[in-house]
Parts: sequence; C-alpha cells; structure tokens
Amino acid sequence: MRGKEWIVGWLVLVGLGFSTQVMAACSVPGTTSPASFGTISSMTVRTAAQTSSTSNAGLNCGPTLISLLAASDHFYATITSATTGMVGPTGDVIGYTIYGNNSASYPITRGTQFDFGATGIAQNLGLVSGPGTKTLPLYLSSITGSNVAAGLYTETLTIAWVWNYCSVLGVGSLCAIRDSGTGTASLTVSMTVSNDCQITAPNISFGSAPVISGFSSVNGQATITCTKGSAYTVGISDGQNPVSVGGQRRMISGSNFLNYDIFKSATSTRWGSVTTARRASSTAEVNPGNGLGTGSQVFNYNAAIYTNQTTPPAGTYVDNVVLDVGF
Repeated sequence: MRGKEWIVGWLVLVGLGFSTQVMAACSVPGTTSPASFGTISSMTVRTAAQTSSTSNAGLNCGPTLISLLAASDHFYATITSATTGMVGPTGDVIGYTIYGNNSASYPITRGTQFDFGATGIAQNLGLVSGPGTKTLPLYLSSITGSNVAAGLYTETLTIAWVWNYCSVLGVGSLCAIRDSGTGTASLTVSMTVSNDCQITAPNISFGSAPVISGFSSVNGQATITCTKGSAYTVGISDGQNPVSVGGQRRMISGSNFLNYDIFKSATSTRWGSVTTARRASSTAEVNPGNGLGTGSQVFNYNAAIYTNQTTPPAGTYVDNVVLDVGF
C-alpha cells in the first residue's frame, strides 16, 4: 500500500517596486528663495555686519526610510558668481560671507565644494528623513567697511549641486539603493542702501554782556558726513521763537526776547531751512561736492545778535534750532 503523499505548495512572492516614501529622491528644480538684506543705511552697511538667509538654496529632498546618513553620503554645493559681491548702480560692491549654518561656523568658499553631508548639517536638518520635502538653507553676513553709494545692490549666485546617499537599506543594513544626481540653481541676493548722514554741530554760546552792543559774533562749523556720491542740502530751522514778520530768530527768557541770527559762512546771508536759504553740499568750505561716505564736509557759519534792538532784562536767553540734511 502506497503511503499517503503530502503535497505542500510554497507561494513565493517578489515585490517589485517600493512605496512612494521609500523611493522619494532629491532634485534641483531650479527654484530658490531669494535672500534679501532689506533696506540698510550706508553708514550701517559700513560699520555693522548685516545678516540674511534663504530657506531653499535649490536642493529639494523627499523623505526616505533612512533615519541616519552614512559617512559616505554627501550633498555637495559649489557656489560661483560672475561678481565678487552685490553690485550697485555706480559699480560699488558690497561683499558678504556665505555660511552653511546660522552661525559663523562652516563658511562656504566660492568655487569650492561644500559638503552638507560630512559637516552634519544635512543630518541635523533631517534632509531625507521625516515627513515632507526638505530643503537646505544658506546664511549670509555682510562684510563691514564697504563705503558705497545709495541704491539697489544685487548678485546672482549659481549653485551646482551633487548628491549621493543611501535611500534604501537592504539585508544586514547594507545599502540597497543609492540616490545620486546633479543639478544647478540660481540664487538672487540683494540689499537696498539708503542715504544717511552723521552731523556734528556744537552749541552756539554768545557768552554774557551787560548791553546788546557788548555781544560779539560767533564763528562756528557744522561737520557733516553723508553717503558716498549723494548731493544734498543743509538747512537750519527758524528756532522756537521766530519773529512773524522778517523771520529773525529769537532767544527767550521768561516773556522777554533777544533777537539773533545764523548766517552762511562769513556773510550776512541768513542760513535758513527752505529753498535757496539752504546750503548745497557743493558750497561746503571743506570738501565741497557730493558726499564722501567716509570723509567729512565742513560748513562755516557766523551767528550774531542784532544790535538794532533794545537791551532786554537780564537773564539766560535760549533757543533751539534744528540743522537738517535733505537729499
């Protein structure tokens, strides 16, 4: 008698293809987020570093099932440009440093590959792990000392990306699939520089005298440093107590007044706040012309108490005037 035969069928399945999550890869669609420093005064640009950043420097990576990047995985970025910094309307250049993270660590040298993988930045940002598409940011810091004219400053960076990393682990934690590729993105960096000035104008003191005729005129200077290349005018307000007719300035003590005025240079032409009463930068006694940015221009004046008035009662007479610069 034949024994019973036991037949067992083995079902062998081979899965071809992986889930969308597993097969997600990196790409460079060419779209970046522009980096803008905003509007900064020329004086601040020269003396203080400014910061900016872009949240997307052009490389987009979808999630994988890999939570840790290996030492052999790399994400290279090579940044180049036709210029050495942001260029303005007159050809002035504002330099800046590019960083791979939001500190002074990991500066990126133009024309040299920078590896976001080996530095640990890609890992810390979870570039290929976790939900959603991830991007790599760049951080920028302007270099101080730039004496520049006002206007819009821009630069276009070319970022060449090269990546190669394990996107799927196989048996024994060996890499089953590596994602690799290249791509190029453009990044626009900009800053708007605004006109600015620094003014030094000491107080005017006539001293003391018993009668009007005892006061001498006072010669003084207003020292002004304005944005490189800027044409400007300088005006002086009428003070807090001007004469309604004739426009003379007046100091006050209680309810009493002492008429005086401020005149251009060594002349008897009143220095005022409107139209031709203002002084143009081209009329400065020292360094006449447009602003120098780092050098000063000097405007001379003389102040005098009008002698055709009755000596007022004794007291301390004061007035406040405003010196302003207009572009």
